[in-house]
Amino acid sequence: MLRRPRRNRQSAAIRGMAAETHLHPRHLIFPQFVLDGSNIRSEIHSLPGIYRFSPDTLLGEIEACMNLGITNFVVFPAVADQLKDRTATYSYASDNFYLKVAREVKKRFPECCLISDVAMDPYSSDGHDGLVRDGEILNDDTLPILASMSLAQAEAGFDMLGPSDMMDGRIGYIRQALDEQGFTQTGILAYTAKYASAMYGPFRDALDSAPKSGDKKSYQMNPANKREALVEAELDVSEGADILMVKPALHYLDVIHLLKENFEQPIAAYHVSGECAMLRAACNNGWLDFERAMPETLLSIRRAGADVILTYFAKEFAMRFPHGI
Repeated sequence: MLRRPRRNRQSAAIRGMAAETHLHPRHLIFPQFVLDGSNIRSEIHSLPGIYRFSPDTLLGEIEACMNLGITNFVVFPAVADQLKDRTATYSYASDNFYLKVAREVKKRFPECCLISDVAMDPYSSDGHDGLVRDGEILNDDTLPILASMSLAQAEAGFDMLGPSDMMDGRIGYIRQALDEQGFTQTGILAYTAKYASAMYGPFRDALDSAPKSGDKKSYQMNPANKREALVEAELDVSEGADILMVKPALHYLDVIHLLKENFEQPIAAYHVSGECAMLRAACNNGWLDFERAMPETLLSIRRAGADVILTYFAKEFAMRFPHGI
């Protein structure tokens, strides 16, 4: 036998030389949940190990993560019900605690990359990502609201905006609004292929943002479709997206690979709350070994083509593998 593939597997040193895929903390984005108040650090029951922070404790968490080599964060607001209305006006209000948090984070840690969430659902009394009228999600009427939200976030100092709403045309609408107001350096991480998945439960628990009626299937993508992701990606690229994201990650590795093979923009993947919670539950029950299963899971997402991964395991990965794998 002239070819013996096992020769490249016989020691850790050789396996390291032959490794095709590498994962480092710099490839990860750590999602954070923030709510108004002080001295709050409340664990999310359905997502063990992940917390909702008040602004003061969030700053401490980000500092700890920065010391571990994590430099990228996406922040989601948990908004009190009394601040929500049909048109999500609190999303761009001057006294919005979410915007105040962004200013403070960028003041304390200017070297971090801070990513926002652009969608109506955290602020909407209807719990939908778009404006609801007579039971219908209105696409075009939602865009000005998203633009107002985006401008407020850019002014607050977010480095990148994350439109997660899946309204048609929102990337171009937001990009034009940002450019017209001089925010030409504010990036857009587009939730390009966001599927109507069953894997978002713990996230909605964290934000109390589940729809009050109906579902999100008229705007989030059908899990049965793959080629449709190419359509969404072509639109987002043409409208000015800087990074294209697939959400969820593990259940859509084929879509991650498809976009990586067809577009020059960096590809992000969101290892969502339900995917992380399932792995955590299996490990807590002794069915899997977290020390092995967690890095293997993240490596599989990277191997599929993700340049960057949003994951609730970012901190634990950085603690165990400060120099990557």
